[in-house]
Amino acid sequence: MTATTLAEPELEALALRAAAGDRRAAEQLLHRLLPRVRNLVRYLVRGDTHVDDMTQNALLSILRGLGGYRGEGAFRAWADRITVREALSFAKRERARAAASREAAPDLHVVREAPTRSDAYVRRRDVVRLLDTLPAEQREALVLHHVMGMSIPEVAESLGVPFDTAKSRLRLGTRKLRDTLEARRTASGSYPLDPGEEP
Repeated sequence: MTATTLAEPELEALALRAAAGDRRAAEQLLHRLLPRVRNLVRYLVRGDTHVDDMTQNALLSILRGLGGYRGEGAFRAWADRITVREALSFAKRERARAAASREAAPDLHVVREAPTRSDAYVRRRDVVRLLDTLPAEQREALVLHHVMGMSIPEVAESLGVPFDTAKSRLRLGTRKLRDTLEARRTASGSYPLDPGEEP
């Protein structure tokens, strides 16, 4: 993901040292996890408004939960599950707050000219923009299934919905993304993103 990304065994070793109270190992672990956690959070939620707060919450939850990590299974997968849980919980609270206040203020973003970005960065931003076109429920289901690799029953369990609801959200979200890509292809003469590429 970045130049500082460690192989899984090294990451697990850091996690176990951090769980034993090694503060330096904990700092290194969070530093290595930060890009991965932030990207996953941004895939799960629309807009950049709360991404930093959600990322911080997820990293703190990972740190607090290290005592329960025993090195059984991939550490990244364990950390991803905590990130998903924290991000979905935060997003649910924000949606409830917005619904209660009935605020209709537009979500404005300042767009600045960015320096040259890597192809991977550009692809991730394209994926995020596509995901931003989806309702939150469909977006969450698609990210859990296609980015996290969860089965439909696992998606249903993570979202707290019936199997058929999760399956329907995946179907509707996939259809909307295809329609959006087709509309963009028609408008520009080419796809802005190769649908087969990994985000």
